[in-house]
Amino acid sequence: MALVSVATVAAPVTAGDAGPGAPGVGDPFFPLEGNGGYDVRDYHLALTWDPATTTLSGTARITAVATDPLTSFDLDLRGFDVSSVSVNRSAATFERDGQELIITPAHPLRARRPFVVVVQYAGTPEVVVDPDGSWEGWIASNDGTVALGEPQGTPAWFPANDHPTDKATFSLAITVPGDLVAVSNGKPARPTRRGDRTTYTWTEDKPMATYLATLSIGHFTMSVSRTSSGLPVINAVGPGLEADSAAALARIPEMIDWLRTIFGPYPFSSTGAIVVDAPDVGYALETQDRPTFTWAPDDLTMVHELAHQWVGNSVSVATWPEIWLNEGFAGYVEWMWTEHDGGPTADESFADNYNSIPADDPFWQLPIGPSTLPDASELFAGQVYLRGAMTLHVLRTTIGDGPFFEVLRRWTTEHRYSTASTADFIALAERVSQQQLDDLFTTWLDTPGKPALV
Repeated sequence: MALVSVATVAAPVTAGDAGPGAPGVGDPFFPLEGNGGYDVRDYHLALTWDPATTTLSGTARITAVATDPLTSFDLDLRGFDVSSVSVNRSAATFERDGQELIITPAHPLRARRPFVVVVQYAGTPEVVVDPDGSWEGWIASNDGTVALGEPQGTPAWFPANDHPTDKATFSLAITVPGDLVAVSNGKPARPTRRGDRTTYTWTEDKPMATYLATLSIGHFTMSVSRTSSGLPVINAVGPGLEADSAAALARIPEMIDWLRTIFGPYPFSSTGAIVVDAPDVGYALETQDRPTFTWAPDDLTMVHELAHQWVGNSVSVATWPEIWLNEGFAGYVEWMWTEHDGGPTADESFADNYNSIPADDPFWQLPIGPSTLPDASELFAGQVYLRGAMTLHVLRTTIGDGPFFEVLRRWTTEHRYSTASTADFIALAERVSQQQLDDLFTTWLDTPGKPALV
């Protein structure tokens, strides 16, 4: 059956109907992170890196949908000289205010309509220092560079709506000197060589929070294999790290298969790891599809970062103070993997940690819940990981293994490719277990002091 449509002409948006988008989403720890008035659907980056001049030049093509009628909107971008901005192929005016790139299109944007913004920019990318003193953004490695973004470093290399609540697909074409390799998220296309330069193209076809985007450039050794289910495993290892990384990398397929029994189907189209020698970083990060390790990883670090592909990447935090939902979950996976791998049981790991920390230790004085974690300097405090893992173990012993593992599987299914909160998790656990659990979570997440075991 063919449908006959009748054309109508919509009235244009006027400045009186529209207004500026908010310069941030109001996250409790990073109020100016992200922006209001639109949702990004896709990022397409065409970049060129010149290590001799430390210049990154690029064109970012961002496809979005306006959620409000807009006279202007912001993108997050740190540093760089912006040479031009267009919206829907028309030149737009722009100004800078800190990390805000404020864009005024030639014509106001209608709500619920798609639009395309193109930003051309160049400069030396920045290192971003977080409230806890750690580094992110664009960081030198011993062999090249690595770009990492949690929680606020991604705008150091491309303009973005930089908050976990706005996920989008992502593609990257990066041109580098011909002796270098560039590794990013998703799946690669065949590199193309022109003269003394090579272009590498990577595509992430599943929604991704901007902080999970990564780019590593160096003299990598690449390898490709598959899991038992056919999932591509793409690894990149920097010079001198091959031997020490081999054991943990070899176990990625086994770990992915095991994690599927805990959390359900793997949420992305490829997996693997990036191993880069970057001593100024000092942490591993669960960059989507393939975590980035800034030293040769061991098994526990590997399984921790792979677990994040479900809890943290597919299901992301609604706000940054909810971070225990990422790190506590991945920390608890370490205990479960240790048991699976023939080591101490999760019960024994819990008991060892609980009993080894005296009641008067300052460890117990830091609450980790979303309303009680004090500030962004504590975002990755040890308590977030360990007390978070303890909270999950107490939940498991309270409601039993059957309901507990049903909660984990439903958590990753019901919030797949989205964001969620601690309140959402408690509500799910109560629905599955048919128990009142507010007191448990208040005690373990929000109350200073060593909780008593019931």
